[in-house]
Amino acid sequence: MPRSTDPLVIGGVIGDVLEPFTSSVSMGIVYNNCPQVINCCELKPSKILNRPRIEIGGDDLRTFYTLVMVDPDAPSPGNPTQREYLHWLITNIPATTGANFGEEIVSYESPRPIVGIHRIVFVLFRQLPRLTLQPPGWRQNFNTRDFAEIYNLGLPVAAMYFNCKRENDQSSGRRR
Repeated sequence: MPRSTDPLVIGGVIGDVLEPFTSSVSMGIVYNNCPQVINCCELKPSKILNRPRIEIGGDDLRTFYTLVMVDPDAPSPGNPTQREYLHWLITNIPATTGANFGEEIVSYESPRPIVGIHRIVFVLFRQLPRLTLQPPGWRQNFNTRDFAEIYNLGLPVAAMYFNCKRENDQSSGRRR
């Protein structure tokens, strides 16, 4: 797929959160009472209060994955001083299963944007061995690239994002 049509490039996820990569594993994300998440879709905060069901592809249960969920637009897209805000972190997810089979390192915190349209980004990394790690001391200013480097995760194998804004926010643009 040419980069110019890649929704991760168009949405600025490649650049703000990730380096360019080639997706090699399927990842499905479903919140209760919502259709499956696709890149660029919009979900309201009231629909994402509870953690989603994450389905991971692959073909070998001996392969494990790490899932990171971040908001690169916190607290506001025009002034993202908390970039990236860590909403969820799960390690040791076996291939062909779901996130509920992994080890939750940082519990799910539902996004609650106050200003502007926020990108909520899910990133999946293939692990070499099972990981043992301590949760970060805070959620704000998490850095997905640094995390991947520290734990030798390499480039992502899948990523997806959706847009989210305050329920009564009438803004039409992401930057505000």
